[in-house]
Amino acid sequence: MPYPPPPRTPSGPRRRTLLASAAGAALLVGCSTGTEDSDGGTGGSPSVVERARARAAGESTDLVARYDAVIAVHPALAQRLGPLRAEAVRHAEAFGSTRQASPRTSETSPSGSPTAASPSAAVPVDEKDALADLAAAERTLADRRAKALLDLPGELARLLASVAAAGAAHAYLLTESAK
Repeated sequence: MPYPPPPRTPSGPRRRTLLASAAGAALLVGCSTGTEDSDGGTGGSPSVVERARARAAGESTDLVARYDAVIAVHPALAQRLGPLRAEAVRHAEAFGSTRQASPRTSETSPSGSPTAASPSAAVPVDEKDALADLAAAERTLADRRAKALLDLPGELARLLASVAAAGAAHAYLLTESAK
């Protein structure tokens, strides 16, 4: 008697694998040697920590602006992207961001002067392409954060690891949405 064909398995990582990887990364970063200073650092200078925190806050705020731009061009995606955008806002706040991203305001350069291009100018017309671009942005940022956390002390490294894991999950969800 012939056996039935195996069930079709979805491409990409399974949810359990993704969550286990994120939990494993958080546990690895959560380990410490017990040599932390009284200020919660592990010897990193405050200027390095402050710069890393400001950079992470700015990157999260920029990501919120990307979500806003996609939602402005593709309002039908607002309900699907809303929770991911809200998480990006919480990430920016966790890093201490006080900047507000708005789809109606023009972009500003690091010096504070407005730039010529609006965020919505770079949004693809096709919804699938827009979702793929957002997924690529989340993946790139998550990878950059995962590399950066190795050079940071204690609590900030743990926060960065958590946000990087969330960004990787967002990239996965956006990729699945684009299919």
